[in-house]
This record gives sequence, C-alpha cells and structure tokens, in this order.
Amino acid sequence: MRRRLLFFATMSAILAGLWYPDAALAAEPSDVRVAAAADLKFALDEAADLFRARHPNIKLQITYGSSGNFYAQLSNHAPFDVFLSADVDYPHRLVRDGLASEGDEFVYGVGRIVIWVPRSSSIDVEKLGMQSLLSSDVRKIAIANPRHAPYGRAAEAAMQSMGVYKQVKDRLVLGDTVLQAGQFVESGSADIGIISRSHALAPSLRDKGRFWEVPLDAYPRRVQGGVILSWAQSRSAAAALRDFIMGEEGRTILRRFGFESPEE
Repeated sequence: MRRRLLFFATMSAILAGLWYPDAALAAEPSDVRVAAAADLKFALDEAADLFRARHPNIKLQITYGSSGNFYAQLSNHAPFDVFLSADVDYPHRLVRDGLASEGDEFVYGVGRIVIWVPRSSSIDVEKLGMQSLLSSDVRKIAIANPRHAPYGRAAEAAMQSMGVYKQVKDRLVLGDTVLQAGQFVESGSADIGIISRSHALAPSLRDKGRFWEVPLDAYPRRVQGGVILSWAQSRSAAAALRDFIMGEEGRTILRRFGFESPEE
C-alpha cells in the first residue's frame, strides 16, 4: 500500500508539471541573472517588480551596462542567464559563436533617440532639432560611446546623415552607456545630449528637461533583442522572464517608456 501511494504521488507530481508548467517552475526557487542594456533600466526595473510578483520563487538579478561590453564578457562565459541587448546584432553573434541556440533569440522592442537639454537651458531644442547642436551655447555634447554602445552608434549616424557631425565631433563627450550620457547633461558636465527616448521619458528625467525626437530615417532602426545563454542555470525560469517581457504586461510597460513593438 505504501509503495502504491508513493507511485500515485510521484505520477501526480509529474502530471502537474506536464499539464501546469508554472507548477513545476514554482516547485523550487530559481535564480535568473540578467545582463541588460542601460537604456532598459527604467522600463525593466518596473517590469521586474511585476515579474517578481507573478513569480515569487524566481530571484531576478539585473546588471545594467553597455551591450558591447556585455558581449565581450559573455563571449568568455560570464555568469549571466539572459542577455537583453540594445540591438539584435550582439545576441545574433552569440548564436553564431555557438554560445546560444537560434531558438533562444527574441526581439522585444524598437528604441528611438532624442536630443535632450535641461529644462533651464536657453537652447530651443524643440524648434531647432538637430541644428541645436550647432548653437553657440553648446560647448559639450554627450553621447554614448559608439565603440561599444548601439545608441552611441545611432547618435553618430544621425549626426552624419543630418550634416552636423564634422562641425560637432570635437565637442563630443562619450559616456560608457547611454544612461551615463544623460547623466552628463543632467549634471552640467555637458550642455546637450543624444540619449534614448526611454531615458527621456523616465521619471528621473521626465520633468527635468525638454527633447526633440530624431527622425527615424536619420539612423539605422534600433531593433532590440535578447537571448537565453546556453549555460543558463534554469532554462524554465529564464524562459519565464522572456515570455513575460514578450507578453502583454511586459510590452505595455515597454511602450510606456518609448519602446515600440517590433510589429509597429
């Protein structure tokens, strides 16, 4: 009788995992270590709070930085489970390098760039647009470092396509991330900056400045993607995070912070 009861208990647990995947996921605590592009900080912080409420047994650890630096670290098997990049190229390279499978790649949003100034600035950025970078009041222009930050490359491409790069290149100050570029302007270390729209819409900057959206045809489309790494500790927990970000709740938060859906 004891063996029979043990058999039925075991089968019930197996069937619960088959029919209710979340039941298996919730059975024991799991860690998900995320390497995330800096432009995601404000949107992802909010999404993470909701995700933790939905999955209390998953411990979410998020580290923010530049996508290029993360790619270099992940190429050497840095201890992360999920990579959320500011472009789709770095995740694709990891798949190409055999560090993740093609089926674990995903696209979660499309970002945009803006020219941002503090609210007290005399520069009429809304009227002047890209020409505001040529203002006599501008001594330093902050952007993310194009060498390893996709948003820095977007800023550089926009300045080149709109004909101001040669005039302003000697006034550029480079942040390690697009987040740091915004901090340079906010602190007064730079007079104006080209940052992500998600940062300009974040609570920390929303009421502190004014901005002009750079036209989408001025720089390569900022399609942003992610990937689950082949050495993820818990694939089911990592997949749960991916599904949440790609689901309606995650996308609603991303849209509120200026990330468009890839289909839009």
